[in-house]
Amino acid sequence: MELRPLRTEADYQEALRAIELLFDAAPETPECDRLEILSTLVEAYEKVHVPIDIPDPIEAIQYYMETRGWSYRDLEVCLGSQAKVSEVLSRQRSLSLEMIRKLNQALGIPAEILIQPYESIQTSA
Repeated sequence: MELRPLRTEADYQEALRAIELLFDAAPETPECDRLEILSTLVEAYEKVHVPIDIPDPIEAIQYYMETRGWSYRDLEVCLGSQAKVSEVLSRQRSLSLEMIRKLNQALGIPAEILIQPYESIQTSA
């Protein structure tokens, strides 16, 4: 593939195929340089043409728990009792501002993810 800006989906797909062929290039070789340039072009194309939606707060909490090996019990420090943890993760209780602050601090989940509205199954008392 000739190195040039990626302007179309076909250019993008061609660059992805070229990257796949160069993926195991040895460091400090012309192939590795080409891989780095193609990766930069693909990244720039994806920023404009392939937007990534941010996850809903509960999905984000579950992802962060899984990647850090946290259990429901570990979340108690952020959400309160074991019952509250269960209610939040099953979408029966909404996150409070204090919970959002603690989750942001303890797990590093960006506040912009935690404060967005999400579907919950709150029952009326």
